[in-house]
Amino acid sequence: MKLLVLNGPNINMLGIREPEIYGSKTYDDLLKLISAHAEARGVEVEFCQSNHEGDLVDAIQRAYFERFDGIVFNPGAYTHTSVAIADAVKGVGLPTIEVHISDVSKREDFRQISYVRSACIGTIAGKGFDGYNLAIDRLVEWKERDAGSN
Repeated sequence: MKLLVLNGPNINMLGIREPEIYGSKTYDDLLKLISAHAEARGVEVEFCQSNHEGDLVDAIQRAYFERFDGIVFNPGAYTHTSVAIADAVKGVGLPTIEVHISDVSKREDFRQISYVRSACIGTIAGKGFDGYNLAIDRLVEWKERDAGSN
């Protein structure tokens, strides 16, 4: 199984940006945690992070053309603003799990809107870095169920 782990704006600033919300661990710490979990699950992961909306759309489309099995996606602030990203996720039809490090349901009003959510098979929020590993597990289970139905 091959998954794209895609992160949007400011995720590269983990450990610096609002540590009271996101903690003190860095983006590199996040990648190491995910890599170890993926390896233990026998899953190949590729990482991409961008602060630019079009780059994220390009990465989603590339995941389709390069035959990834799914996407673990933290769109960051684009969650609440980008129809283009939501359309890209819908358009490629790859099973995608929306991930948020913080519990967005307990944050500002504008964070209650997710354009991406309707295009995803699930959302994990408020589990910190572990949310990414939970998303990997859900996508593995999704693929196993899908394979069992064929």
